[in-house]
Amino acid sequence: MIYDSGVAKKVLEYVKEKYDTEPEFLWAKSNNAIFRHKDNKKWYGAILNIPRSKLGIDGEKSIDILDVKCDPILKNSVIDRKGYFPGYHMNKEYWITILLDGTVPINDIFYFIDLSYDLTTL
Repeated sequence: MIYDSGVAKKVLEYVKEKYDTEPEFLWAKSNNAIFRHKDNKKWYGAILNIPRSKLGIDGEKSIDILDVKCDPILKNSVIDRKGYFPGYHMNKEYWITILLDGTVPINDIFYFIDLSYDLTTL
């Protein structure tokens, strides 16, 4: 499991410590991982390594991202900020993508992980 950013590693440590969640690698030959509730099995996050071009970002290198569920009203206010995008490969009405390249402060990332966990509890 290799990620380009130390931020991705901090996310993995956070979900392990706070929610006792181990990443699940569902796709062979990829480092893409999902975070799932133990009881209801719903996803509350995914770390993906994708080409920057998939998000309209210049550059040829890939980038680590985090997809999390978000309240639609809050989503509309954050996706215009630097480092936030509509959910990549997820329902864009309810999910956001956060860059894990240091653009978004780590405590903000942790906030959105917690929100996503709560939103997917039911």
